[in-house]
Amino acid sequence: MFFELRQYRVKPGQRERWVRFMEETIIPFQISKGMVVIGSFVGEQEEDLYVWIRRFESEEQREQLYEAVYQSDTWQNELGPVCGELLYRDRIVVTRLEATPRSVIQ
Repeated sequence: MFFELRQYRVKPGQRERWVRFMEETIIPFQISKGMVVIGSFVGEQEEDLYVWIRRFESEEQREQLYEAVYQSDTWQNELGPVCGELLYRDRIVVTRLEATPRSVIQ
């Protein structure tokens, strides 16, 4: 099992719209495809920072879920284009993490 910590930078003045889009549209869509979303956060001191965490059981599962989400017509024609309007795609940082033995997130 591993986690994906995803850090995004939101374009000026778009944070509220981005958070609403994530919580009302993107996260429910991804969950419907089988993704496990652990949490969603905004920066307390960085107005443009948005972070979320997903969990995967294996690399094989991650690849299957990525295909189900990102190759779907919904993502390519509806959701993906909106992401480009609200985020700086070239500033996305994805970090893969493994929980330590005493981590409460497993």
